[in-house]
Amino acid sequence: MTKHFKHTQKTKELIDSLKTICGNYGLGNTGYEYKIITEVFLYKFLNDKFFHEARQAVKELENSSNIEEDLKNLPDSDYEYMLEKIGERAAKFKKEHFISYLFNKQNEENFAGLFDNTLIDIAVLNIKLFSVSTISNERVKLFDSISNYIVESNQKSSFCKAIINKLVDFSFEPVFDEKYDFFSTIFEYLIQDYNKDSGQYAEYYTPRAVAKIMARILAPEPVKSVTLYDPAAGSGSLLLSLAHQIGENKCTIFSQDISQKSSEFLRLNLILNNLVHSLHNVIKGNTLLNPYHLNNEKSDLRKFDYVVSNPPFKTDFSDDRETLASDTHRKRFFAGVPNVPANKKESMAIYQLFIQHIIYSLNDKGKAAVVVPTGFCTEKSGIAMNIRQYLADNNYLNAVVQMPPNIFATTGTNVSVMFIDKDKKNHQVILVDASKLGTKVKDGKNQKTVLSNDEEEKIIDRKSTRLNSSHESQSR
Repeated sequence: MTKHFKHTQKTKELIDSLKTICGNYGLGNTGYEYKIITEVFLYKFLNDKFFHEARQAVKELENSSNIEEDLKNLPDSDYEYMLEKIGERAAKFKKEHFISYLFNKQNEENFAGLFDNTLIDIAVLNIKLFSVSTISNERVKLFDSISNYIVESNQKSSFCKAIINKLVDFSFEPVFDEKYDFFSTIFEYLIQDYNKDSGQYAEYYTPRAVAKIMARILAPEPVKSVTLYDPAAGSGSLLLSLAHQIGENKCTIFSQDISQKSSEFLRLNLILNNLVHSLHNVIKGNTLLNPYHLNNEKSDLRKFDYVVSNPPFKTDFSDDRETLASDTHRKRFFAGVPNVPANKKESMAIYQLFIQHIIYSLNDKGKAAVVVPTGFCTEKSGIAMNIRQYLADNNYLNAVVQMPPNIFATTGTNVSVMFIDKDKKNHQVILVDASKLGTKVKDGKNQKTVLSNDEEEKIIDRKSTRLNSSHESQSR
């Protein structure tokens, strides 16, 4: 058994045990379960990451066999100096925040209150660095009170004890040298039951194969000090894949999403993948009505080096339609705003607005990769045609990859990935038909198509590989 596999299995076992506890206390498959699982998991991760960084900051602790005890015995002045040395590499923890401290206090009266107060105190202590924000600049803190989700007051402390007893027997310290592939696997496993369609926008977890293909094609050469943006970020899988391709220390992430749950998932994803420096750029809010990220002069939207997105395809935005079509937004939505249909308002093609917003959000040399319904590429009139015409007239369209059916298990819509390059040097558009690739597998009640590594590489190697009926053509 490899070290990587062993760590993965142990981490998944921890997640499963937390889900079992929620089920035992009547919280399984409720709206509260994802909050509990993700917050407890994050608490454990931050606790162990603090120990890891403490070993680096204090030479005497480097090989400590009981790091918690040695930290507790550290003089307060030395402890404060250690916190300064750790800086933003980990969340700040007081000595009474350690999981081991709570474990030793679990038989005291009102343990639930102590547990909740510990989480809230950590959240407040770290709110400047580890919070995400809303459009109105309200900070969404790391943790809420966990025991509040238990209705029966006499069950609150036993619930918290069950959680703390699972956390104390496991350590993340051996995995901090692992890279993106490990944490992307864990993150996907952690949220797999909670990232379903809900709310105004469908929250899809973009398959790692699609995210990898988009990132590799979009950024094939080394770059540094670049900005990445997703206006419908969801849980951030596209942003994280691109950041990994470029290098987490060579880029800064910006995002916005209307869903509170998605913003919390994205925060967790950034923390797991050494992108804490981008947390203050994660915004919860309506991108189309109130885009948050502005240029330095506050006179226009910020322009980015790279944009990746898998926007919602259709939803009812009839209440906002007239505002979006007004003069205030006309420059951004240059190709038009969909009308409200007499029937099936939920079929309004909101993705067409996101594509226009993405084009507008690119700087003069910017590049984008956007998941679109394949039908967008062939529509003969209307807004879709207007957008394609604009891309062709300005020589911005670089490539289109038609993906296999059911590459997303949660939607039967056939999808393609459109690549935009505002600094294109030639007048060719590369078209890749990958619709016949992949293997169909069962995913719960749904069926999805899975690409092999070799098939991913065939798609990525777009300049020398022809797949099925793929061909190069002059843009028109």
